Amino acid sequence: MAQIRGFHAHVYYDASTIEQARALCESAQKRFPLKMGRMHQRPVGPHPRWSCQLAFGPESFGKVIPWLALNRDGLVVFVHPETGDDLADHTEHAIWMGRIEKLDVSLFKDE
Repeated sequence: MAQIRGFHAHVYYDASTIEQARALCESAQKRFPLKMGRMHQRPVGPHPRWSCQLAFGPESFGKVIPWLALNRDGLVVFVHPETGDDLADHTEHAIWMGRIEKLDVSLFKDE
């Protein structure tokens, strides 16, 4: 069984919800031991929309994920573990809150 080294929660937004997403991510950063990434205003990596990454350890999963579920207020949140297998982490191991969106996982196919 693969070992989970951490988790990423990617909060998706657009021009009309960027401030809502920023408030959610900043609130999470104040509340939990996690690292908030940049507020991307273009698709980055496999993500089909603008997003902000929240990175946290496995010990925080049981607090961060329920909080996001209750506070995302309609925003889509994509969560995946970090096991070292990026393709599996972004597909088979993925957790979605809200609508499931199609990722561009072609960049992971050569791993």
